[in-house]
Amino acid sequence: MPDGLQQLEAHACFGGIQGTYQHHAQTLGVPMRFSAFVPKRDPSQQLPVMIYLSGLTCTEQNVTTKAGFQARASDLGMIVVCPDTSPRGEEVADDPAYDLGQGAGFYLDATEEPWKQHFRMETYLCQELLPLLASAFPVLPGATGITGHSMGGHGALTLALRHPELFRSVSAIAPIVAPTQCPWGQKAFSAYLGDNRGAWARHDACELLRARGRKLVETILIDQGDADPFLTRELMPERFAAVCAGVGQPLRLNMRPGYDHSYYFVATVIDSHINHHAAALLG
Repeated sequence: MPDGLQQLEAHACFGGIQGTYQHHAQTLGVPMRFSAFVPKRDPSQQLPVMIYLSGLTCTEQNVTTKAGFQARASDLGMIVVCPDTSPRGEEVADDPAYDLGQGAGFYLDATEEPWKQHFRMETYLCQELLPLLASAFPVLPGATGITGHSMGGHGALTLALRHPELFRSVSAIAPIVAPTQCPWGQKAFSAYLGDNRGAWARHDACELLRARGRKLVETILIDQGDADPFLTRELMPERFAAVCAGVGQPLRLNMRPGYDHSYYFVATVIDSHINHHAAALLG
């Protein structure tokens, strides 16, 4: 275990270990937690890793305890890492609303007060957490995928588009695909990025893919419930599908009849996302 990384929990699970870890994040200036499931393996074996980014109000524990991904990850030999959604602590800026502040980092680097000191989630994930994982766990070099739910789906898509050298596969569950066009994104971007609409566009999956103008990965997988109460106002997957068609990015958009935005939906589709990443990272 690298210096400064503390294991808070360890549970035998489907032949592997489901752990919770804490370290002092230099990027954020506060302690950060993440969970990591490591399947049983040969001592010399290195494994692909899927990063799972959670949605508004969540910590690393929500998906770890509710989604049931460990069985399929064990079968396929996939490490699954679930970071927290934001910096936390008494010294960290916050807001009374659920969709801003602690629990709502939106996976970007804030440029505005009072957020910019601690809310640097993009740099934390890409420049601090990924190297830490490579030093602490048997991660196969060059075999990292990223997925997420809701705000975390937004993070997965935008980080994959902004850092294609880091992520070889990407998927999302009920993602916010056009945050510049929906209330959740507009509120967060106004607070974290100010009035700079150009900066907003650099964290909008539709705008990023349109600007890229070409395929990012072999296929992007998105699962979306058609009974999701946020579908038409906040999520709008048809906008991302149109951009994908325009730039030639293959997209598998599964509209799931009757499913909502809850972890019951996440648990229903999570195995297909692990399959998606395993095929891309090992195939």
